[in-house]
Amino acid sequence: MRFSFYKYHGNGNDFVVADNRKGKFPFTNQLLVKRLCDRNYGVGADGLMLLEERQGFAFHMRYFNSDGKEGSMCGNGGRCIVHFAREIGLIDDTASFSGIDGPHEAIIDNGYVHIKMQDVTGVERDGDAYVLDTGSPHYVLFTHNLDKTDVAGAGREIRYSERYRESGINVNFVEISDDNTILIRTYERGVEAETLACGTGSVAAAICTAIQTGNGRDSLKIETTGGPLQVSFTKTGETSFTNVWLTGPVKKVFSGTLETDDLL
Repeated sequence: MRFSFYKYHGNGNDFVVADNRKGKFPFTNQLLVKRLCDRNYGVGADGLMLLEERQGFAFHMRYFNSDGKEGSMCGNGGRCIVHFAREIGLIDDTASFSGIDGPHEAIIDNGYVHIKMQDVTGVERDGDAYVLDTGSPHYVLFTHNLDKTDVAGAGREIRYSERYRESGINVNFVEISDDNTILIRTYERGVEAETLACGTGSVAAAICTAIQTGNGRDSLKIETTGGPLQVSFTKTGETSFTNVWLTGPVKKVFSGTLETDDLL
């Protein structure tokens, strides 16, 4: 089967995006998705996103990790697929779309894409770390030496520890730079490596920083390896947050067509 695709990235977190409103993409073939995302044998990406129809919404976002398995919500992916929806004329500068975790709102403004994330209603502790769900499960550990942290090694050890091995977890290492800025590096499950940025991880890190510092800020700049993001929120309780927004730039890299048989 021949299909058209677009390559996008949000702060270096990159994705293959395809219009699947006709439902013809063979997404059940994990090997196909894995090969498509492979940086040596395919297009190369952290994940694949399919834009699909969903009643009551402009579109539905279906996300697959680069290991070929369907994944949970991807924040930077959500920002990219919103840009893609406008590119194909499906939306203007605002939209309501659905993901695996439920409904989202989106705004495109001056090259930046803002998406509203799910409310966070609980944050647990695991030793010195925080554990929470921001559309995807996250483990957040604060450090004073982020540049010297072995993100791949330490992240893999936590992700495959007895507690998290079965379902997996994204592991974020966070350093507080100042009252307005935090630095983050993330080991992502499904990619099984450090990525240049993680949207749901940035949201998790911002929320945990609000808890950790108690400074009452409702917006933080997130410095990822791939560039800056912004997270804003309203704190409604000790570990509950609403009106959570993720903001950052999006870039369309290129588009093309592929024969699925060539990837298998």
